[in-house]
Amino acid sequence: MAGILGRKVQQKLAEAMSKRSHFSKDEVDKLLDMYSAITIGGTRLDRNKFRDVLHNTFDMTDDILMDRVFRAFDKDMDSNLSQEEWVLGLSVFLRGTLEERVAYCFNVYDMNNDGYISREEMFQMLKNSMVKQTTEEDPDEGIKDIVELVLKKMDHDHDNRLSMDDFMKSVKEEDLLLEAFGPCLPDTKYREKFLAELESGNAGLDISQAKS
Repeated sequence: MAGILGRKVQQKLAEAMSKRSHFSKDEVDKLLDMYSAITIGGTRLDRNKFRDVLHNTFDMTDDILMDRVFRAFDKDMDSNLSQEEWVLGLSVFLRGTLEERVAYCFNVYDMNNDGYISREEMFQMLKNSMVKQTTEEDPDEGIKDIVELVLKKMDHDHDNRLSMDDFMKSVKEEDLLLEAFGPCLPDTKYREKFLAELESGNAGLDISQAKS
């Protein structure tokens, strides 16, 4: 009886969240099943388990970026993802509009959450995500040069930092700038594989087997 009631509650939740996301009711239902598998029937998806999902399912490996992705999903900042945060976060991560993805990437890169991407944040993200060339005597200088080039191209209001408006305008002019400071969206190959499995009902195997 409890199982039947649980399914009814989940189906109502799936219907409600399908109206707020880019997923169908059936897809949300499957995502909620995955959530239950990852949390072993719980209602709290912590940072470590989420990082396992990003690594095992979407082949993300950058620790700093994975932590920032978690924070972008964790809207109430309680260090756990609720079912709603899981579904709505994946909605943007996998099927977001350009505007949604711009806002998401901006939030990932705005490390101190002050509404701007500063020179220091650009430097830290680029230094973390770029492969250092062993031939360079001082790779930091090369990264600083890249930061200055990025600012020159993207800082439309010339205040030596990037606002959301700067970022949005720049990406609309050149979409390759969306992940200018490091990959925080899934590679097309892994995104399409996950969505195909979600639509067929086979998604969740890699996720539920994620390392704890």
